[in-house]
Amino acid sequence: MRCLVTGATGYVGGRLVPRLIAAGHDVRCLTRDARRLRDVPWARQVEIVTGDVGDPATLAPAFAGVDVAYYLVHSLGRRDFEDVDRIGAANVAAAARRAGVGRIVYLGGPVPAGAAASAHLRSRAEVADTLLSSGVPTIVLRAGVIIGSGSASFEMLRYLTERLPVMVSPRWVRNRVQPIAIRDVLRYLVHAADAFPPGTNRAFDIGGPDILTYSDLMRRYAAVAGLRRRVIVRVRPLTPKLSALWVGLVTPVPDAIARPLVASLVHEAVCGEHDIAEYIPDPPDGLTGFDDAVRLALRRIRDADVETRWSTAVWPDAPGEPLPTDPTWSGGTAYTDDRERPVNAPAGELWRVIESIGGAHGWYSFPLAWSVRGWLDRLVGGVGLRRGRRDPHRLHVGEALDFWRVEEIEPGALLRLRAEMRLPGRAWLEMRVYGESDGDGGSGDRHSRYHQRAVYLPRGLAGHAYWALVWPFHAAIFGGMARNIAHAAERAGVQAPSRTAARGRTV
Repeated sequence: MRCLVTGATGYVGGRLVPRLIAAGHDVRCLTRDARRLRDVPWARQVEIVTGDVGDPATLAPAFAGVDVAYYLVHSLGRRDFEDVDRIGAANVAAAARRAGVGRIVYLGGPVPAGAAASAHLRSRAEVADTLLSSGVPTIVLRAGVIIGSGSASFEMLRYLTERLPVMVSPRWVRNRVQPIAIRDVLRYLVHAADAFPPGTNRAFDIGGPDILTYSDLMRRYAAVAGLRRRVIVRVRPLTPKLSALWVGLVTPVPDAIARPLVASLVHEAVCGEHDIAEYIPDPPDGLTGFDDAVRLALRRIRDADVETRWSTAVWPDAPGEPLPTDPTWSGGTAYTDDRERPVNAPAGELWRVIESIGGAHGWYSFPLAWSVRGWLDRLVGGVGLRRGRRDPHRLHVGEALDFWRVEEIEPGALLRLRAEMRLPGRAWLEMRVYGESDGDGGSGDRHSRYHQRAVYLPRGLAGHAYWALVWPFHAAIFGGMARNIAHAAERAGVQAPSRTAARGRTV
């Protein structure tokens, strides 16, 4: 089937496209700016068409020859998002009808029972009604809180829980929600292309197996993330507007997005039916529970390749990992310290210094600070610096190196270490070698470049406080480390010719 994905630069759309490709569909992506899809790994496997759902004159080429159109566009974050989404839905409905599209698939939100909906949910319902009445068979999937790193609802939950061990909360934390894992949402969306009989035109509720209050979500998130139990104090006067201001202070989720999301939390979001199972049966092991969904969302953030985790594509076993197109506030907090220096020595000499680091050679900066950190670690039951290193010059993946563990080696290019000292979070240290041209058209044998990167992923409020405490010392420790490693390589580079000449005379 030929599938058109609108919103391919968004959270759900960016994860849906590679799954549609894997399912054997031909995929076309509609975007206002093709440059936003330039860095996704599947860019060459899809057809990219420039257009805007707000401009009907641009839509005909995108919808031509399409069997299934996915409508995943929403304008949350704009003051006039209701008007913008209303116009966009009407334009898409008309374009799909004129092109003879066989089906529209829309990911909407829950419909509150017996209460006036918030502007966010009211807009989602209006878009759904527009598409269902378009004359094109439409499948509407109504989901509440989506659990996956990068989802605005999940990021709001994550930051509130991690940063506030004691929370003053409004009454809506007692409302029930039925969260669903992003992997299950994507599974429904992929199967929606061909799982329903032709002409099917209706909405389906989708949700995970757990029905919880919002306060339950925060407590269970804390348990899965290894945080202390959160204390939640409910305060009656906190209106949705005040709650949104509070969320804006505590989390990096923009206020324009937090406001409508918080306003929607005053409604319960529980599925009224599970009719979709008649067409898309539940997986053999069942839908993903909340705790497992959180583990999946956090697993790759905590264990992923540090260099690539913020920009690599999502893969089937990591449905929650951020994409290049995700908002900058998604994916959790990562503190980094980056240092880079040109080195007047061959790349080989620089690599020899890097691979010999630690143990008797030390860490090339502020030895007393490293020793004190090792003693403090031993005092709290950590490994300290006593492990040293196995070999003075060679390292292998998996071996201990003082209070680090060698996580990755690319000989001559990369050494990545994972911290095993006691920390309220997780930390890595990367050291990279780059060859450089010598400026005379040479191969760069005499020059190189050193790049050093420390990454810290905090856990809870203590994790953020720890980074704030040690940050003032980074200039001396990490700055000195980069400078001294470069100098050590340059000294070794100067000595190398004399050693070679001495060997020649001996011969």
